[in-house]
Amino acid sequence: MAKPLSDHDRRKQISVRGIAGLGDVVEIKKSFNRHLHFTLVKDRNVATPRDYYFALAHTVRDHLVGRWIRTQQYYYEKDPKRVYYLSLEFYMGRTLQNTMINLGLQNACDEAIYQLGLDLEELEEIEEDAGLGNGGLGRLAACFLDSLATLGLAAYGYGIRYEFGIFNQKISSGWQVEEADDWLRYGNPWEKARPEYMLPVHFYGRVEHTEEGPKWVDTQVVLAMPYDTPVPGYKNNTVNTMRLWSAKAPNDFQLQKFNVGDYIQAVLDRNLAENISRVLYPNDNFFEGKELRLKQEYFVVAATLQDIIRRFKSSKFGCRDPVRTSYESFPDKVAIQLNDTHPALAIPELMRILVDVEKVSWEKAWEITSKTCAYTNHTVLPEALERWPVYMFEKLLPRHLEIIYEINHHHNSSEGDPKRINMAHLCVVGSHAVNGVARIHSEIVKSTVFKDFHDVEPEKFQNKTNGITPRRWLLLCNPGLADIIAEKIGEEFMTDLFQLKKLLDYIDNEVFIRDVAKVKQENKQKLAAYLEKEYKVKINPESIFDIQVKRIHEYKRQLLNCLHIITYYNRIKKEPNKKFVPRTIMIGGKAAPGYHMAKMIIKLITSVAAVVNNDPVVGDRLKVIFLENYRVSLAEKVIPAADLSEQISTAGTEASGTGNMKFMLNGALTIGTMDGANVEMAEEAGEENLFIFGMRVDDVEAMDRKGYNAQEYYDRLPELRQVMDQIRTGFFSPQKPELFKDIVNMLMNHDRFKVFADYEAYISCQEKVNELYKNPKEWTKKVIRNIAASGKFSSDRTISEYAREIWGVEPSAVKIPPPNEPRD
Repeated sequence: MAKPLSDHDRRKQISVRGIAGLGDVVEIKKSFNRHLHFTLVKDRNVATPRDYYFALAHTVRDHLVGRWIRTQQYYYEKDPKRVYYLSLEFYMGRTLQNTMINLGLQNACDEAIYQLGLDLEELEEIEEDAGLGNGGLGRLAACFLDSLATLGLAAYGYGIRYEFGIFNQKISSGWQVEEADDWLRYGNPWEKARPEYMLPVHFYGRVEHTEEGPKWVDTQVVLAMPYDTPVPGYKNNTVNTMRLWSAKAPNDFQLQKFNVGDYIQAVLDRNLAENISRVLYPNDNFFEGKELRLKQEYFVVAATLQDIIRRFKSSKFGCRDPVRTSYESFPDKVAIQLNDTHPALAIPELMRILVDVEKVSWEKAWEITSKTCAYTNHTVLPEALERWPVYMFEKLLPRHLEIIYEINHHHNSSEGDPKRINMAHLCVVGSHAVNGVARIHSEIVKSTVFKDFHDVEPEKFQNKTNGITPRRWLLLCNPGLADIIAEKIGEEFMTDLFQLKKLLDYIDNEVFIRDVAKVKQENKQKLAAYLEKEYKVKINPESIFDIQVKRIHEYKRQLLNCLHIITYYNRIKKEPNKKFVPRTIMIGGKAAPGYHMAKMIIKLITSVAAVVNNDPVVGDRLKVIFLENYRVSLAEKVIPAADLSEQISTAGTEASGTGNMKFMLNGALTIGTMDGANVEMAEEAGEENLFIFGMRVDDVEAMDRKGYNAQEYYDRLPELRQVMDQIRTGFFSPQKPELFKDIVNMLMNHDRFKVFADYEAYISCQEKVNELYKNPKEWTKKVIRNIAASGKFSSDRTISEYAREIWGVEPSAVKIPPPNEPRD
């Protein structure tokens, strides 16, 4: 019998990872050894795995810089309209492997590292995730940057270089414990500090009204230091820039204290200014009105707008005028996209610069501002909408408050609380385009939250259904699947995902069906081995891998999943000799540290797992695993191994979802409600190829009018009643029987998300899942139909739509010449 291929040998066979040319391999080895040698100076003569990682990262980075410089030079000469994506979150994950893939270097690096007696995958595991985001919104920004570069658009991501990203989650006695994410501890090889572009940002002070107009005076200054990270497009030699700002105190900070001799305290107080970029606020879909957060929002906006204006003024257009003086052409050269309301202050800040500094008339300034800015809405949950108290603005940004009052006066949009500033309303009036992130969400936005605005300016409202980058979410995380696809339809699909439709030609091809099933099985075995190593749980790789990974939130209804787990457990206990389709149910995600109910939900899941996993009657027919510290790099391992994707939010609450798309592309079937992008996934693949259940938006609205009565379901459904009684009486918490009383009370008396109303439909839908899984061939055919229908959900398609319909720019297939070739 042939001995099984090593991981390295298997990777070598995967063509989509690039050809390992002999010259490249030799060059990479030389470069690697040179970097390693200069890393290991003087006192250390033994290299650690981390030294090897940094040597490789610097080697790969060397291949980026020439293309990076050339791309920026090319933009300077061509002077295209530039796109600025403003976001308080960029959830980038790891960079090494993505860079190798986009530069076509992966196999060459793999071979070089192998010849040096090292393992590439082991080195990749050393890299820290850049966790500068909470979830969907931050990860969307990262996918968008990849697509913007791949589509050859002159684009820049602007955000904050948080010293501490999303917390690391530890599970201790079944509870979430947070620890600081010190991701920069060992340095970041992918960033380049640019102190020469440092800029001042002003806070506090007061407004003086003079003959020359308003002056904002007596302010406190914080410096914004830019750090640039290259963003390579896929094999097109384009390298764009993500610029993240870090807060620095000026050297004369707190001059008063120096004068009274308190020099030491004055230097220590520099921390107060520098705290602005210290830590990411860990809330997903929740507004916390803290002054530090408002400072962060203004900090990124003020630094970015100065940078945008500097670039606008100095760019060479047709080589005539060395400096642009008129702002007339500003909206023709600059597009600003606001990722949710977090950077909404870009609107009053641009107004302040145009009116107060550049002396443009109010009317002209407003025209320029609204033609330049566009706003993406990410949620309709009322608790997530940003409403800042006026007193906070008065203190922190007095001139911006005056400008906002003036905008209000022009737009009569002062409905609601006069003591709060509604940032969403500011975004809608100050933008020329407003979009939701899935068709159903965009319709809800028009008919509810922004109905009054839509009635007046319906043409302003658009839909841009979210997407994901197939480079990270197929080629990087699932090379085995990418390879069998490329074998059948070629490699073009990596930049034109609609080509996956061609897989329908192979829907009855026995060999292809077998190959798809085999890749899935290998991915499941690899994850099972990883989980055994990390969690010491033995899992059955033949079982259904049923996975729900996303932030923990009541609206995402991890509790509904929990009720199914307990129901399935009870059925096995009731008929222990019956045949059950085995399942491994994995739930992962972080709870915001201050969100009590979300933390209780984690404790319930881990408590149920402790009972189920240790019950000998159950055996390997049901296992429950809480995936600790879910993050981008863990998603890359989990998603390719999934059989079933849980997308079970109450209809009308999940704006889009993007995890749903990742699972679909990686050969999982979806069990879900008609919410967010699930609706469009069902439309693309055919509703019969997803497990759709539960109330639709109309049903939810009807129930809101009639009133939702949880008791009625409890009384009518014996299995539900048993489950709730077990939770209430301490079956899963015998040491503390009343532990879950808050959950029970919420579900019975004030459940905004109507878990019980969808319980029956969910359980019977899960029975259909089991039935289909018993027929592996039919299951796999549904998988192929889903993969074939996932083309729409590429972020390349999403970004092409933003480009043409909002920014007024055309994606370009032009391949910039690489650094080793002379230019024209």
